[in-house]
Amino acid sequence: MATLAPASLPLVAVLGGDGLRAAFDFTTGALALVALTASVAWGLLATDRLLLRPRHRLVAQGVHRFTAIASLCFLLLHLTVKVVLGHTTLLAALVPFSGGSSATAVLVGFGSLAGLLMVSAATTGALRSAFAVPGRVLPGRWRALHMLAYPAWCSALLHGLFTGRPAAGWIVVLYGLCLAAVSAVLGLRLLPERIKRRIVAGALGPPPQRRSTPHLPHARSPRAALSQPRHARTPTGDHS
Repeated sequence: MATLAPASLPLVAVLGGDGLRAAFDFTTGALALVALTASVAWGLLATDRLLLRPRHRLVAQGVHRFTAIASLCFLLLHLTVKVVLGHTTLLAALVPFSGGSSATAVLVGFGSLAGLLMVSAATTGALRSAFAVPGRVLPGRWRALHMLAYPAWCSALLHGLFTGRPAAGWIVVLYGLCLAAVSAVLGLRLLPERIKRRIVAGALGPPPQRRSTPHLPHARSPRAALSQPRHARTPTGDHS
């Protein structure tokens, strides 16, 4: 059931009315980039063991996966609408840089390249357990394949800004915010460890100080007093 909903999205774009397709044509590309930006940013945060505690990293990983799925859903809608409306061919949408050598075809190729890399990164994320083999180099290969999300994000940003009609002002602002968000998180991720520890210490505040309890002398038990030699006992009176 979980895979039926994304698979039915092309039917929504095909069977929907002209108004729905026009809305999808105007919004799905930007929403795909926003969701991909959130997935990349939260994925970067989830890998930092100094800034986030274990439970916070679990939350970041959950948001990373959710936004990655959302970006793929918007990508599927975007691709279907563009093909249905005749803005591109199915071959050019699926195979990067197969639509020709014109400037528009090259920019469309960046979009199809972004989609291909997004699907590859999502597939490696879904199959992460298959790469977790102790004593082998598969985890390193998984990380390298999963990092395809970064060039996917760059290609999607380039494609969204310059393909088709001139971008509206709010689209330019939105894409600028996406660029600023990823740059900020990447800069935070690349900070030296000592600076990260200072940030964590400043956020958590100084540790609570323990109250010092006064040191009380231990009372001497009667048995310990009787065990002392007779000449070492304190006289109780004057026997002169």
